[in-house]
Amino acid sequence: MHTKIFAHRGASKYAPENTMPAFELALKQGADGIETDVQLTKDGVPVLIHDENVRRTSNGKGLVKDLTFKQLQTLDMGSWFSNEFAGMQIVSLESFLKWIKDKPIHLNIELKNNKIDYQDLEKIVLDQLVNFQLLNRTTISTFNPKSVMRLQELTDKVDIAFLTSKRMKYFTHYAKELGASSIHIKYRLLNADIMTESKQQQLNVRVYTVNRPAHLIRCFNLKCTGVFTDVPDIANDYRKLCSK
Repeated sequence: MHTKIFAHRGASKYAPENTMPAFELALKQGADGIETDVQLTKDGVPVLIHDENVRRTSNGKGLVKDLTFKQLQTLDMGSWFSNEFAGMQIVSLESFLKWIKDKPIHLNIELKNNKIDYQDLEKIVLDQLVNFQLLNRTTISTFNPKSVMRLQELTDKVDIAFLTSKRMKYFTHYAKELGASSIHIKYRLLNADIMTESKQQQLNVRVYTVNRPAHLIRCFNLKCTGVFTDVPDIANDYRKLCSK
């Protein structure tokens, strides 16, 4: 099995995370997929940003949920990374899907609803995926178990992943019971047992965030379904080495 390489928030080692340059670079570096994060603005527009607060990745401050899309568009999302990317705007989910629709690449949308449980986020995201006919190559992931259940009730046509960074007894059984078809785990939770259990439960296993060569090699050798990495170019080189 070919372990898929997902660019984590785009090629985020080389360009500001969750911006168009990071996504375009991921494609150039041969990523099989792009992982990005979705939150809702005050006026209900799904936008691509990891933190609930805009402070870390922009020249603004405040919570995404308290700002309108128009207000967010005035922020500089690139200068914090380097001057080369000054003036980058926040990306709406709609414009991202429009861009990715004709690209031969998979998509992982992480719903950032574990701290703020945005109302109807699942339905809003699903409606846009249906609109762009992207369900068949998309995984929707979340740390929120209730969100997994809501997704599963809304559709059986998309891959749903339960995310965790915590060691949990019977995790694969729990994920399956919630309605997940995949699990996304922090690298330190990866071992042969979880791979065996996931196979028994027919769950895909994707691992985050894998940047070190030794960790990438281990994921490829264990035949994980996918890895999330900030360095898709390096991951690609090591995958080639492992497949020889």
